[in-house]
Amino acid sequence: MTVPPSHGRNRADRATDWLRQRLGRAVVLSYAAALLLPGPGQWLRHAHPLAGTELRLHTAPLLLSLVLFSAGLQVPVRALGQLLRRPRALLAGLILHLTAPLLIIPLVAFLLRRSPDADGGSGLVTAMILIVAMPVAAGATVWTGKGQGDQPTMVGLVVASTLVSPFTIPATVGALAPLLSGGYPDALGPARDTMNSGFAFTQVLLPCAAGLMCRLVSPPRLLEGALRWVVPVALAGSLLLTYVNASGALGSFLAHPRPLLLIAAPIVAAVVCALSFAVGRLAARVLRLDAPAASSLTLACGMNNSSASAVLITTTLPDKPHLLLPVLAYGLLQKTAANRVVRMTRPQRPPGPPCPASS
Repeated sequence: MTVPPSHGRNRADRATDWLRQRLGRAVVLSYAAALLLPGPGQWLRHAHPLAGTELRLHTAPLLLSLVLFSAGLQVPVRALGQLLRRPRALLAGLILHLTAPLLIIPLVAFLLRRSPDADGGSGLVTAMILIVAMPVAAGATVWTGKGQGDQPTMVGLVVASTLVSPFTIPATVGALAPLLSGGYPDALGPARDTMNSGFAFTQVLLPCAAGLMCRLVSPPRLLEGALRWVVPVALAGSLLLTYVNASGALGSFLAHPRPLLLIAAPIVAAVVCALSFAVGRLAARVLRLDAPAASSLTLACGMNNSSASAVLITTTLPDKPHLLLPVLAYGLLQKTAANRVVRMTRPQRPPGPPCPASS
């Protein structure tokens, strides 16, 4: 007997489905809340001591760890074994993800040098560097599933880029830092020190690896129960993290309005995002990958963990919250671009039978 879909589904399952179906609108509401009520978000951006202890609680890094732990817990680890038989797309995607920023960011920096900005757009370039240096966003696996792309390759790219991130993030930032001028090379110093002291390991790699390990060692029934609750909690945490980051950017903008920055931030983010996706699409054509693998390669090149870069800015550059504005813009734009990629990849439904003529 077939069990109706409503049977065997608890509140956590329904909450997960409800959030996923409305995630886009929920993100917009998070931005609206940050614009209308930035106070609580700005309070959460700062570390606060736990009651009765000397420990200081950093909300944004904890929320990021929760999101990445959930991502690791949802990775179908056994599916990664398929990549051993077809590693070309995985290797190409990883190499492209690491090298594309070295081509795109210098071009954008050169174009911004022509702008009337006193520092040659170094603030915007700094924000873009901290975005493109991050590993592939775990959310890329969701978009791959929607477009019926090569899910094992996409999962492998997320895991591989995260595993090498303790080495690649400082290397990418160090290679692109000479493009900056004004006071931004010095301002980037604390961020570079934080990365060298283990930001990528503790804030990115460790939570994701913990989720992977828990999936490997947990009995199926326990894993199923954990996923039912961890996933909706992590989705809610992701929205709260979006609100906290947006509060820092928009609250700072309201306190000290900078209309030119409000215009320039989404334009620069759009250029970097478009070039990243274009490079991935071009590489897929050159390699003559099939449509599912090409979709995964394109998404891996264009989708970066913007939440991690926002947390890095929040914790290491608290006096420059305006850098969060292009990061937030990139986060929205890469989802829009990913939606277009999966729509192009999704197979078309065969036309239905012609409707009978009405009598």
